[in-house]
Amino acid sequence: MLLIQNCRLVDPASHTDGMRDILLSDGLVKTIAPAGTLPVPEGGTVIKACGAIAAPGLVDTHSHFRDPGFPKKEDIHTGSLSAAKGGYTSIIMMANTKPPIDSVPILSDVLARGEKEKIRIYSAANVTVGMQGEARTDFVSLKEAGAVVFTDDGRPITDASLLRSALKLARKLDMPVSLHEEDPAFVKEPGVNAGGKAAASLCLTGADRKAESSLVARDVKIAEEVGGKLLIQHISSKEGVALVREAQKVNPLIQAEATPQHFSLTEDAVLQKGTLAKVNPPLRLEEDRQAILAGIADGTIRIIATDHAPHTRAEKSQTFPKAPSGMIGLETALSLGLKNLVRPGVVSLEQFLAMLTVNPAAYYKLPAGKIYEGGPADLLLFDPDKEWTVTDSFASRSSNSPFIGETLPGVVLYTICRGEIAYQLGTN
Repeated sequence: MLLIQNCRLVDPASHTDGMRDILLSDGLVKTIAPAGTLPVPEGGTVIKACGAIAAPGLVDTHSHFRDPGFPKKEDIHTGSLSAAKGGYTSIIMMANTKPPIDSVPILSDVLARGEKEKIRIYSAANVTVGMQGEARTDFVSLKEAGAVVFTDDGRPITDASLLRSALKLARKLDMPVSLHEEDPAFVKEPGVNAGGKAAASLCLTGADRKAESSLVARDVKIAEEVGGKLLIQHISSKEGVALVREAQKVNPLIQAEATPQHFSLTEDAVLQKGTLAKVNPPLRLEEDRQAILAGIADGTIRIIATDHAPHTRAEKSQTFPKAPSGMIGLETALSLGLKNLVRPGVVSLEQFLAMLTVNPAAYYKLPAGKIYEGGPADLLLFDPDKEWTVTDSFASRSSNSPFIGETLPGVVLYTICRGEIAYQLGTN
């Protein structure tokens, strides 16, 4: 048994915000009671929270663990360690691995290895065979084998008729389709905003904002017509946010995710951090960041996902055009949201935590995101006021973060999954 004493329980699903004791037993939440009322269980472990916030374990629906294929960047084990350090207890791995997760044997392998970790590991499966955008994968078999979403993340689906058939079948299966929306016709060099000062400084044409808006406009229209769940990944432009907002009036199952980098940074970061700030879609203008903040504030965007994308130091040390796009994010997401969403008043603490817990869990139908008696003992304890400075020492195998050197609020003290401590500050 594990007793958490005197924590401030913030559970967005039940709108709970108050001082509590929480007793965990056999992987479940056994009892939630007013603070100071639960006796210490014989032979049990006690965590004295001293007012720290207890929240549902965080849920990331967009992480790249690079496994199989790229273990020098990350693997399932190091990815899970990084997640736990950031307060995450449930992760959906993306499927753009090598080989891609487009068949039952590959999916079964990664899920079996994920079961050995201290947190809960889920996986996406590809929309198309080999991520080639030509033939659809076997959705039915992949769902039966455990896939929780279909995506070719990393590559857009340019064939509208193929996407239409995929959305129709996914609707029958009650599964979401998650899309990377960058039309290659509008991308000269990826990872930097076209027409901006960063692209000009690098003498690059970059990725035009039409790359996102053109595909979002097409795809939300298809989703309006056929119904079902369509998730727009890592939205980056004011046009994209506006298109999703209007589409939701027709089909509220059309959603978008925002990443911490896109609500925290602009293309200025490319000038300051170089390839560490190279990401697809690119960091854009302050007006785009403000549009994302507005979308978060009004509920157009209800999910925060990290797009955790590890790369080696050698890869990121190349010239900008040659360096791969992407940054790690599991260990900084909570803090960046506290800094850029909660402290400025864009959303309340409860609303922010909902975007990291119950909202993504509900959309992807994961048994997570809530704290209630009889429910999974997945939670984190954190101090929202304590600050820490980001260094290049991560639990992730990679350290490609543009936030290195920044001082951020919010320190994860414990991450608990299935009633067991997966991370404890100062011991991992």
